[in-house]
Amino acid sequence: MLRITERGLYCPTADVYIDPWLPVERAIITHAHGDHARWGCRHYLAASEGGRVLRTRMGQDASIELIDYGQPTTINGVGITFVPAGHILGSAQIRLEYKGEVWVVSGDYKTEPDSTCSAFEPVRCHTFITESTFGLPIYRWCAQAETFADMRAWWRANREGGKASLIYAYALGKAQRILAGMLGADIGPVYTHGAVERLTQDYRDSGVALHATTAVSAVPKGTSYAGSLIIAPPSAAGSPWLRRFGEVSTAFASGWMLVRGARRRRALDRGFVLSDHVDWTALMDAIAATGAEQVWVTHGYREQVVRFLRDKGMNATAIASHWEGENDQEPAVAGEEAMA
Repeated sequence: MLRITERGLYCPTADVYIDPWLPVERAIITHAHGDHARWGCRHYLAASEGGRVLRTRMGQDASIELIDYGQPTTINGVGITFVPAGHILGSAQIRLEYKGEVWVVSGDYKTEPDSTCSAFEPVRCHTFITESTFGLPIYRWCAQAETFADMRAWWRANREGGKASLIYAYALGKAQRILAGMLGADIGPVYTHGAVERLTQDYRDSGVALHATTAVSAVPKGTSYAGSLIIAPPSAAGSPWLRRFGEVSTAFASGWMLVRGARRRRALDRGFVLSDHVDWTALMDAIAATGAEQVWVTHGYREQVVRFLRDKGMNATAIASHWEGENDQEPAVAGEEAMA
């Protein structure tokens, strides 16, 4: 059904690529993060839910066709269905069926539901292609409600100390998830970096309820940011853009913050463990729920996951990722951070 080529994952029968690494004629896109939605393809097929963010990423001139979750379409006899992946707004698993055989490409996914996107749905299949971004047993997330409560307490304490609270978060997905988690918090104003605000507006226009925000670029000079919450992409760290905020406490929201060394390397005051990917337990549960006879593992700790699955008697194979090696440690640009 699928094979790896120099341009990425390819379905010869349908003559389409899924999340191609290089520009192609026809691309099926699992979601709008930069390591999955590449510029320059002639035509894109994606889930309707993420249409606005994909358009922002690809530009007004891109040829984009949108399809609702669960609505089957056929290309050269291959049945193709988009199923919610729960990663970010519009993220999808791609189900392909041909002559009774079913393959599922998961893209990036998480199984804990949140209000910013449709919840993950397991899909029965013969072959499952899964990410393994956090594919080690050390990665186990606490409930997101606990993380948001901790985040609010940190923000409130900084306000009482006359400081601004600045959270670095990936501009597409993570930033909006934080804004949903802060909805209703009467602590102080919330400001956003321009890259975050642009995509946040796409979320609002898509019907997602988020905490009110003001773009930093719209704030008059001389404004005091004490007591406020500021959300910026990681690329803003160490830049002159930060000077306007005065005394500030910094934090990062990411699954990588589970590792203490990752916090130290970034010289952060706080690290909030919040990931849009499955942790180890959810990864294993998701694989089991597919009932797949064959599992392809990519994008992360794939060799470790493959060894574990083989030890359990499963037919598992590691396949190439365009971000080769970058998820074997805290990445600078891989995965979520490609959109920062």
